[in-house]
Amino acid sequence: MEDKLSQQSKLEFENLVEETSHFVRTTFVSRHKKFDEFFRELLENAEKSLNDMFVRTYGMLYMQNSEVFQDLFTELKRYYTGGNVNLEEMLNDFWARLLERMFQLINPQYHFSEDYLECVSKYTDQLKPFGDVPRKLKIQVTRAFIAARTFVQGLTVGREVANRVSKVSPTPGCIRALMKMLYCPYCRGLPTVRPCNNYCLNVMKGCLANQADLDTEWNLFIDAMLLVAERLEGPFNIESVMDPIDVKISEAIMNMQENSMQVSAKVFQGCGQPKPAPALRSARSAPENFNTRFRPYNPEERPTTAAGTSLDRLVTDIKEKLKLSKKVWSALPYTICKDESVTAGTSNEEECWNGHSKARYLPEIMNDGLTNQINNPEVDVDITRPDTFIRQQIMALRVMTNKLKNAYNGNDVNFQDTSDESSGSGSGSGCMDDVCPTEFEFVTTEAPAVDPDRREVDSSAARLERSLLSGSLVCIALAWQRLCR
Repeated sequence: MEDKLSQQSKLEFENLVEETSHFVRTTFVSRHKKFDEFFRELLENAEKSLNDMFVRTYGMLYMQNSEVFQDLFTELKRYYTGGNVNLEEMLNDFWARLLERMFQLINPQYHFSEDYLECVSKYTDQLKPFGDVPRKLKIQVTRAFIAARTFVQGLTVGREVANRVSKVSPTPGCIRALMKMLYCPYCRGLPTVRPCNNYCLNVMKGCLANQADLDTEWNLFIDAMLLVAERLEGPFNIESVMDPIDVKISEAIMNMQENSMQVSAKVFQGCGQPKPAPALRSARSAPENFNTRFRPYNPEERPTTAAGTSLDRLVTDIKEKLKLSKKVWSALPYTICKDESVTAGTSNEEECWNGHSKARYLPEIMNDGLTNQINNPEVDVDITRPDTFIRQQIMALRVMTNKLKNAYNGNDVNFQDTSDESSGSGSGSGCMDDVCPTEFEFVTTEAPAVDPDRREVDSSAARLERSLLSGSLVCIALAWQRLCR
């Protein structure tokens, strides 16, 4: 019977913690999915918009050189999904390649070798053939993508930490205290008397001492997430960068067209006079449609907003949810003990089970955290042995908070392969739930896999079983007097 009651106490406690942490877990699961879906669709829409515009504007010329633009979006997607991509270098390479292609188109009477075209690309920064567009776009794209990727990565880490911490493993001392609190009233013939609120608090604070220690780092993590969220709806808004990127690149191409003679003259001066093209080719002039002005989309023609929403709406929603999730781990005992199905409540302090009889609970309430449980009157807690698993989650939050602070300042984070355990980075923030490797492998390898959509266990079944056991328990009340003293 004692073994059965121990298992029943453990199960009910685990269900209570899962139910109480349901809000924070579902917040990170659902919002990670929504943000990731939004950013992916945003990139797809931007690429489709540019392709449609350039096919209409430049026709065959664009189609013959479309891989330059396709590679741009491929690299942007790879960066978002965690690839080791240097955004600045990648954008510089895009403009250099575009200059090479356009330089050949505006000078069809010449033949350019690979070495000559490499020389041409070196003049990209010096000549500024595309005007100020590359410089502005580099700043906007870099900041926006760093913020977007790091924010979704933060949602991933928050999701994983919340899922793991909510899967508690109570100690033997905790289980014994739970059994005394939940089942000893039956032994005394008091099956309808619930535990005193303060009594419950001391039991829960002892059982959840390590979880409470997560709170400090969790709150710093939430604060950092809120700061990056403000960047996303302000100067680092990826939607305002990607939505008009086709128009911005078209503007750059027009700058090149208008300055083609000056650019060519300076390149010829620096790289030398190129060889004439074969007679057939040199007889051609620059294709007429190359000088065609683009016609931007009307607002109603643009693709629908990604994922059926806007970044501003997403950020406003997640900020509210993040604020509500602060101090969630230290608040667990209070949330559990105010449940009417668990305790007698704060208004019934005289008519409750205090662990010995039906009377007021007199011991003081312990403070939060492991070290404060040294004198816990209800749970034997070894304060010299912090829970290793919880400490791993604290480290995961600390690493992520540092990345978020970097992103807030517009600085990129050094993403390395997952084989480098010191980096803690791998799949990145944009990975899909079903294929996403654990981001912080060095701090989460011991954790069991958690299905984000897992149905919550209904603790009502446990309570029903407890009530059914009451008859049997009353019958063996004398045998339990020893345990309840």
